[in-house]
Amino acid sequence: MPIGKVKWYDSEKGFGFVSNPGDEDVYVNASVLPDGVEELVQGQRIEFDFAAGRRGPQALRVKVLDSPQRRHAHKHKPEELSSMLSDVLTVIETQIQPALAAGRYPERKEGRQVAGILRAIAKELDA
Repeated sequence: MPIGKVKWYDSEKGFGFVSNPGDEDVYVNASVLPDGVEELVQGQRIEFDFAAGRRGPQALRVKVLDSPQRRHAHKHKPEELSSMLSDVLTVIETQIQPALAAGRYPERKEGRQVAGILRAIAKELDA
């Protein structure tokens, strides 16, 4: 049985795809997951049997080799995140937006700082 890594899996839709070393990705449906396993996590290693389906290879049996990695916990309290968001909005409104409205991009340093803060906020909201 080949061993592959979960490329992505959507537990709401009940399916995903697993890499198959040396071949095309394999479709995995929730119905073939072992008892007690309700979802797969990206990067998780699994062992599987597969067969050719109408739309490509499809997993028939799955054995989970790695326990799912925990999602990252929130690093900031909601009040802190609210403050960060307020600060970045102020910087965008006072420094970034006027430059763009005047037909030029902001300075590289400003752009990088704002982009970094926006990435941190997005990561926190997605956790």
